[in-house]
Amino acid sequence: MVDPSESGAVSPGRHRHGPGSGNNGKKTSKKSRTRRSKRGRRRRNKKNNRSNKTPPPPPYFPPEAEEGNIEYKLKLVNPTQYRFEHLATQLKWRLQEGRGEAVYQIGVEDNGLLVGLTEADMKASLKTLKRMAEKVGADITLLREREVDYDSDRNTRKIAEVLVRKVPDDQQFLDLRVAVLGNVDSGKSTLLGVLTQGELDNGRGRARLNLFRHLHEIQTGRTSSISFEILGFNSKGEVVNYSESRTAEEICESSSKMITFIDLAGHHKYLKTTIFGLTSYCPDFAMLVVSANTGIAGTTREHLGLAMALKVPIFIVVSKVDLCSRGTVERTVRQLERVLKQPGCNKVPMVVSNPDDAVTAAQQFTQSACITPIFTLSSVSGESLDLLKVFLNILPPLSNSKEQEELMQQLTEFQVDEIYSVPDVGTVVGGTLYSGVCREGERLVVGPTDEGRFLRLKVGSIQRNRSACRVLRAGQAATLALGSFDRSLLRYGDGQPQDEPDHLLSV
Repeated sequence: MVDPSESGAVSPGRHRHGPGSGNNGKKTSKKSRTRRSKRGRRRRNKKNNRSNKTPPPPPYFPPEAEEGNIEYKLKLVNPTQYRFEHLATQLKWRLQEGRGEAVYQIGVEDNGLLVGLTEADMKASLKTLKRMAEKVGADITLLREREVDYDSDRNTRKIAEVLVRKVPDDQQFLDLRVAVLGNVDSGKSTLLGVLTQGELDNGRGRARLNLFRHLHEIQTGRTSSISFEILGFNSKGEVVNYSESRTAEEICESSSKMITFIDLAGHHKYLKTTIFGLTSYCPDFAMLVVSANTGIAGTTREHLGLAMALKVPIFIVVSKVDLCSRGTVERTVRQLERVLKQPGCNKVPMVVSNPDDAVTAAQQFTQSACITPIFTLSSVSGESLDLLKVFLNILPPLSNSKEQEELMQQLTEFQVDEIYSVPDVGTVVGGTLYSGVCREGERLVVGPTDEGRFLRLKVGSIQRNRSACRVLRAGQAATLALGSFDRSLLRYGDGQPQDEPDHLLSV
């Protein structure tokens, strides 16, 4: 009699295809062992590849452009007198291209290769750059230093990014206009009050009181008109505002760069006023203020859509972060990121969390229309308020010197947006010079009147940012005193004074 176990028969209670039994079980375990051994070999190969991996290629900037205000310099160590004069002339050209501002990248070759410098060479190069700036009447500000360490055998080297700024000629400072948008009660006026007055808010709106123009605005705490506030930066990048009892004229005299904020209304009832401010005053940028505790609400989407329709570059400030938890702030930021990435916007949100981010955001903001910086701050505690100031200080103008010169060579065209009657001065018009140059005492024509005629007048005086100005250039906003000219002959948004009346009269 044959033993069942020897004949291969299956005894009762055993399963022919049970796990780990029979030929199928052996095959399964053999396959799993093969797979495990292959995975092990792959892991060992990856580990060996990582250990034998060559260092990554050196990082690059885009190649240096002939035009523009950005200059690459490998090093500036002990130049000869002839070389120094050449470098100073080059700096003067870059400052002219940037309308009074230039950015020097030290430790970078002309093709954009980040070579870096040792500490001694970097110190000597910055000293030479300071001498160059002093020769052309400018100051330097070190924006940031970064280590370049792409080869483990070499010592750590650094590159430096330096801002050079001077006061433009004829007392003309660089002026950027920023329209302030956002829903009602989002903290727009309070933020502007903190920036321009230099004092934090008390949590009950004290900082915004100086910005209101009407009694009902003070009583309700809601802006219903367009107001202008100024924030200056001197040649060293320091903030110049009303904190030291300065007048507007003193701020203009001390500043090399001026940020003019156009405070617009947030309530839907005043949407027409907001649209008028966005279209008439030609802002360079728009700042959308969003409350952290309410998120995207009310007119926020409408204001964002208006700025995008008018092709005004926009950055976002999430305010009132002191009123809510960190999770609520992050939820509001995520909500903004979702809206910005939608097909209608196609923006790339960039959350600014440190000074290095602020410098990068300011430079990329004007170079790419897709970048949208997002700041999270508080007007009460002052949290991250300095990051916004760094951003505004470095923010370059949208137009270069060549475009500005072309506008200035055109016929003078000044659009009248506001009309006043000032005692002992007469009729005063406020608006923006779209093209050309306007000077004190210049004879212009204004019109057209209801009959289609143009009337002659003389510009008595010019004021820009509440201080006297002799020359007004294209793109600048100002008020013109017209003396005894009858204000009833003027209309909002129609005035087009021209410095060649014969040409206009023939048109």
